[in-house]
Amino acid sequence: MAEFGIVIVKILVVFGVLLLTVAYMTLLERKVIGHMQSRIGPHRVGWHGLLQPIADGLKLFFKEDVIVTAADKVVYHLAPFIIVVTALLNVAVIPFGGHSKFLGPLRIADINIGLLYIFALSSLGVYGIVLAGWSSNNKYSLMGGLRSAAQMISYELPLGLATIGVLMQAGSLSLVKIVEAQAEQGWFFIPQCIGFFIFLICAVAECNRTPFDLPEAESELVAGFHVEYSSMKFALFFMAEYASIVIMSALVVTLFFGGWLGPKFLPGTVWFGIKVFIFCYLFIWLRATYPRFRYDQLMKFGWKVLFPLSLLNIALTAIIMVL
Repeated sequence: MAEFGIVIVKILVVFGVLLLTVAYMTLLERKVIGHMQSRIGPHRVGWHGLLQPIADGLKLFFKEDVIVTAADKVVYHLAPFIIVVTALLNVAVIPFGGHSKFLGPLRIADINIGLLYIFALSSLGVYGIVLAGWSSNNKYSLMGGLRSAAQMISYELPLGLATIGVLMQAGSLSLVKIVEAQAEQGWFFIPQCIGFFIFLICAVAECNRTPFDLPEAESELVAGFHVEYSSMKFALFFMAEYASIVIMSALVVTLFFGGWLGPKFLPGTVWFGIKVFIFCYLFIWLRATYPRFRYDQLMKFGWKVLFPLSLLNIALTAIIMVL
C-alpha cells in the first residue's frame, strides 16, 4: 500500500511540474524572443510578467468556444485531447534522477522498452493533428494536417534510426539502462555526435517548430490544422506543442548527455533540469533565428540528407564496436 502511495505521489508531482513548465515555457519564449528582437516582452501581469501564463490560461478558459457548423463534431472535439494526452504520457518513462531515500527510483516507471513506448506515443500524436485538420471542414486546416502527417512520418524514420547507435552501445531500450551505460562509458554525445545532430534536427521537426513549422505556416495556411479552434481546445494544441519540446529535450539529455549524471556538488535531478532547460532554450533560439523551409526543401532534407546519414551512423558505430 505504501509503494502504491509513493507511485501516486510521483505521478502527481511529475505531471504537476510538467504542466507548470509548459505554462512558463510560453512566458520564457516570449521574453527570450522579445530580447532577441529588441523588445520588452510581457511585463504587465505580475513582477516582470511572471503571472502572464496564469492570466493567459484564465482568458482562454473563459473565452467563447466557437464550433464550426460544418465540422464533424465528435472528431473535432476529440482531436485536441488525442494530441495533448499522447504528448503528456511520454513523461512516464523518462528518468529524472537516480535513487531517492524517501521516494525510491526517481521515475514513474522503468520499462525495458521505454524508448519504443515514446516512439509509439509520438506516432499516435500524428492522428490528432490529421483529424483536427480534417474534421474542421476547412481547406487550410486540411492542408496543415496533411503537411504535418507527411512531415512527422518522414522525420520519424531518421529520428528512430539516430537512436540505434545509442542502443548498440547501451545494449538496452530502457532509458534507465542507457543512462547507467553512460556512467561507465561516458556521455554518448561524443561517440554518437552524428546521431545526436540527426536526432536534434528531427526532434525540432517532430515538434513542428521553426524552421520546420510548415503545418502551422501562418503566411500560407492562416494557422494550419488548428485554425478553426478556439478557447481551451486552442490552448490544448499549444500545451501539446510545448510539452513535446520539454519531452524531446529530456530525451536528448537522457540519450546523449548522461541524463541525471553530473558532478556530485548538485543533486542529479538538478543536473537533469539544467540540461533540459538548455535544450528548451535552444528550441526558442532556433525560432528567433531561422526562416521557414520551403515544403520541397523540407522533404528533400529529410529523405536525401538525414535518412542516409542515419544509416551511415549505424554502419560506423558497428565498425567501431567490432574494431
